[in-house]
Amino acid sequence: PEPYVPINCEFHDLLESLATTRKSTQIHFRDADGLEHQRTAVVADVYVRNGAEYLLLSTDETLRLDQLVQVDGENLADY
Repeated sequence: PEPYVPINCEFHDLLESLATTRKSTQIHFRDADGLEHQRTAVVADVYVRNGAEYLLLSTDETLRLDQLVQVDGENLADY
């Protein structure tokens, strides 16, 4: 896998807030091949494992934070 690239702290705060409120939200992300996908899910947890940060969704999917494109209408690139 590609080396992890940390995301902006303010965007990370948004993810933590969504995990706390358990609000269902739209999540756009890129897979390992660069293809963009979308899910509507609740952010169940934000955590660190092996030096990378991850998002656990209510769909039981785990996404690396540097795969995220947009969450709750907020673009990672804008942060």
